[in-house]
Amino acid sequence: MTDDTEKTTHFGFDTVREDEKAGRVQGVFSSVASKYDIMNDVMSGGIHRIWKDAMMDWLAPRPGQRLLDVAGGTGDVSFRFLKRAGRGHATVLDLTESMLVAGRKRAEAAQMSDSLDWVVGDAMALPFEANTFDVYTISFGIRNVTRPQDALAEAFRVLKPGGRLMVLEFSQIPNPMLQAAYDAYSFNVIPRMGQIIAGDRDSYQYLVESIRQFPDQDTFLGMVRDAGFGNAKYRNLTMGVAALHSGWKI
Repeated sequence: MTDDTEKTTHFGFDTVREDEKAGRVQGVFSSVASKYDIMNDVMSGGIHRIWKDAMMDWLAPRPGQRLLDVAGGTGDVSFRFLKRAGRGHATVLDLTESMLVAGRKRAEAAQMSDSLDWVVGDAMALPFEANTFDVYTISFGIRNVTRPQDALAEAFRVLKPGGRLMVLEFSQIPNPMLQAAYDAYSFNVIPRMGQIIAGDRDSYQYLVESIRQFPDQDTFLGMVRDAGFGNAKYRNLTMGVAALHSGWKI
């Protein structure tokens, strides 16, 4: 029988023990927390904002809904959800406390603190009872989870019957020539930006590598279905640079 400390996974292009990955990921986001939102704008040319708006368009938040935003970091998705819903509540969960601290400051500045909770926690072992939330979102976070299938199972558990899963994640461009051009940009430009803006090349090198290790759109759709979600679908964004996956707890 394989001991947990002998099981391996990937950390970017490196192979590491499963029990090491969470700590390494936490180190990455602790390092970049203060510059995370700025780097998102620079790396994507601001397009990540359009992707998150597309996520809200498909999600169509309704008044009174309870959101769990996993790997929610600085609260970007939760803020959008609450503004669209008009009345509701969001719980932001993240493995990295410094990301949540940055989010709390943003919430206070926007006078949204009363509608938000901030929880340090693991996507693979959520500290919530079953059938608690109406909506579960995770944006650019599930590829950093040690066992994404476990995270999807936890999402299914904590959602109420009729609840909605929405995953926004970098994905694979179906056109090989466009994918090659995107790879050239990602590997040559983004780590340099990380060094200049965040003073951290290695963390952004990891983030670029982690995108290439994540399953393609159809493979991940199968994982969503395997977790129990019905009516599961996906939509490509910007030619497949990112993708939205949706599913329902039916």
